[in-house]
Amino acid sequence: MDATTLCLVRHGETAWNAERRIQGHLDIGLNDTGRAQARATATGLAGERFAAIYCSDLGRARDTASAAAERLTLQPVPMPSLRERHYGAFQGLTYEEARARFPDQYLRFAARDPAFAFSEGGESLETFRTRIAAALEAIARRHAGTRVLVVTHGGVLDIAFRLATGRSLDAPRDFEIPNAALNWIAFEDGRWRLLDWADRRHLAATRDDLPDA
Repeated sequence: MDATTLCLVRHGETAWNAERRIQGHLDIGLNDTGRAQARATATGLAGERFAAIYCSDLGRARDTASAAAERLTLQPVPMPSLRERHYGAFQGLTYEEARARFPDQYLRFAARDPAFAFSEGGESLETFRTRIAAALEAIARRHAGTRVLVVTHGGVLDIAFRLATGRSLDAPRDFEIPNAALNWIAFEDGRWRLLDWADRRHLAATRDDLPDA
């Protein structure tokens, strides 16, 4: 199989990012900064060539993808499987509120316990990784030997980095995941490898609010 290159982009900033409020599957739109970041990303990618654009079906990712799609003259393909991790009972809370209301769950969350699933329908890291690995591999195999733009979420990029580097799920996150930065990985012979990460030269300002957990 020929190598496929993915350019992964976290959506632009939302008001809840600025408040350190957990979004998960809740559909929160971009704020003014996020819309400016989406336009800057579109400008930064204008000279690139992609075979396709895929995005999470949540509005903050769709709107970020649409800005780039207009410059690249491609139609974004929404994929629910590219959504953020489902944070269950934590969704809608700030990290501080989640720690206060669910102290036992928060300890397992903060420890990156791979088997821990949030109450009220949340995903474990193991389940989340399985979903994201399958989605990214499906895109790579569908567009073998080309370059594809994927606009998604911070948690998804955390999983992608670990897939490309062999980092375990429970290892602390010591890499950045800024809003609207460019992150490049390649898929070849059934394996991922890291090409470049957190390139934000095209952005005047970014916010990296995803905690280590």
